[in-house]
Amino acid sequence: MAEKTLDLELKVRDYECDMDHVVNNAVYLNYLEHARHEFLVQIGINFGELSRRGTSLVVTRIEADFRASLTSGDLFFVRTALKRQGRIRLQFHQSIYRQADQRLMLSALVTGTALNARGRPEFPIELEHSLALLDSMDRGAGSIVDGARVTAPDCNRIAIDSA
Repeated sequence: MAEKTLDLELKVRDYECDMDHVVNNAVYLNYLEHARHEFLVQIGINFGELSRRGTSLVVTRIEADFRASLTSGDLFFVRTALKRQGRIRLQFHQSIYRQADQRLMLSALVTGTALNARGRPEFPIELEHSLALLDSMDRGAGSIVDGARVTAPDCNRIAIDSA
């Protein structure tokens, strides 16, 4: 069974570092969010379009274990995998690795859901469809995202190539 993962490559910018010259802890959450959005794009979910139609994809819980610190100029990647958890929850398993030595810098479990325009949990049809496709891939039919790598060295442009 192939796990559905997406690696998003990034580079630490000077302004993301604190007075100790390491990436500020809050910045890691931005990295994780950006990677989740890119993952959703790869499985056919347009975050902005859902929002315009009144559906909000929201984070309800983040558990993060900081292992080591990135510093200015470090190249790194965020690995993201998605699993459905019950009827109305999504869980993103995310890890940040430094490119140079493949060292694990952070691991996180991010739980979320989709809310309709009335603020009630409800998955839109395209999210249900994408999740069903991912589930069918888990049963041996292949993978939508499997092995995709997205690079965004300066967060200005994104290119997709096979890893």
